[in-house]
Amino acid sequence: MTANVINGKALVASIREEIKRDVQEMANAGKQPGLAVVLVGDDSASAVYVRNKAKACEEVGIYSEVHRLPAETTETELLTLIGQLNNDERIHGILVQLPLPKHIQEDIVIDSISIHKDVDCFHPANVGNLMIGKPGVLPCTPSGVIEILHRLQVPLAGKHAVVVGRSNIVGKPMALLLLQEHATVTICHSRTERLAEITRQADILVAAVGRAKMIKKEHVKEGAVVIDVGMNRDENGKLCGDVDFDDVLETAGYITPVPGCVGPMTITMLLKNTVAAAERAGSHVSPE
Repeated sequence: MTANVINGKALVASIREEIKRDVQEMANAGKQPGLAVVLVGDDSASAVYVRNKAKACEEVGIYSEVHRLPAETTETELLTLIGQLNNDERIHGILVQLPLPKHIQEDIVIDSISIHKDVDCFHPANVGNLMIGKPGVLPCTPSGVIEILHRLQVPLAGKHAVVVGRSNIVGKPMALLLLQEHATVTICHSRTERLAEITRQADILVAAVGRAKMIKKEHVKEGAVVIDVGMNRDENGKLCGDVDFDDVLETAGYITPVPGCVGPMTITMLLKNTVAAAERAGSHVSPE
C-alpha cells in the first residue's frame, strides 16, 4: 500500500479562492482587510516567510504593509511602532515575525499587540480563550492542520490523535484543537520514552518536534493519517520535515509533503484570520 500524498497546492488554491471572494464582498461594502508584518533584523528564513505573506495578501486582495527594521532597533522603538499599528484603522492584523533579536523580549512585544489584531493567536488572552473553548482567533498552523483534515473528510471524533511536539506555537494548541474535535489526544515530545509504541496507536499523527526525519516507518500505524509540520534541512541541505517521507510512504494512509502543504496552509489561515479580524472590527471598543 502506498499513502495518498495530500495535494497541498490544490487545497490552498481552493481556500484562497474562497478568501478572495470574501475580501471582494467586503470591498463592495467599502472595507478592505489590512495586515501589517514587522520584520526586525536580517534573518534570511524570516525574510522569505515575510515575502510569501505579502505575496499571498496581494493574491487575495488584502491590503498589506511590511515594516523592515534594522537588527539594532530597540525594544522601545518596536513597541512604539506596534502602538501606532494598534491605532491604525486600516490595519486589522499585526504579525511580528519571530525570532526577534536577543535584546528584544518576545513576551513583551507579543503582549503589546491588541488582542483584536493578534492574528497569530500568540497573545495570552487569546491563548486563554482557545484553552477554554471560547470563540476567537485560532493559531495559524494548528488550524491549518484541522482545515486539511476537514477537507479530506478525515473523521476525528473518537479517534486517537498523537501530537509529537509541545511548543506553544504548534504542539499545545494543536492538541487543544483536536480535543475540540472530540479526538482522544496524546502529546509526546523528544523525551518521551518508547515513543514508537505510542505513535503506532495513532489514527492521526501530527509531527511537530523540529527534528529532521525523526518519524520513521516503525512510528506509524498502517493506514494512519500523517501530518508533517516540521521544516528542517537534511544532511544535504535539502528542505525536509520531521517525518522520513520515503520511509513512511508505504505505511501511512495519507501523508503531507514537505515543503508544499502545511507551510502554505499556515499562511492561508493567516489570511483567513485577517479577514475575520476585519469583519469583527467595529464590534469592539478601541484597541487595547
